[in-house]
Amino acid sequence: MSDINITIVDREGVAHELVAPTDMNMNLMEVCKSYELPVEGTCGGMAMCASCQVYVETPEHFGERNEDEDAMLSEAFHVKKNSRLGCQMPITTDLEGLKVTLAPEA
Repeated sequence: MSDINITIVDREGVAHELVAPTDMNMNLMEVCKSYELPVEGTCGGMAMCASCQVYVETPEHFGERNEDEDAMLSEAFHVKKNSRLGCQMPITTDLEGLKVTLAPEA
């Protein structure tokens, strides 16, 4: 089992240092939900609602948005250049040290 360390800053500005497993095929939205952070994931991780939008604070972890993610973010509120959908960010060892901030609720 290989775990990574990530930091999630909630909507009140509180940083949560979390450990996330890389061997369970989870995404960032699922990790947030497992730690009971206020992430909705209304669509169940299908890139159809933007309720798991985060701002990636560590540029080296931004990765690439897929077509569905780009389309959803083009219609979402509070979108920034560093916006990603947590459901579209699989937890891999490449994300060691990731820091994100939860976007405001729409």
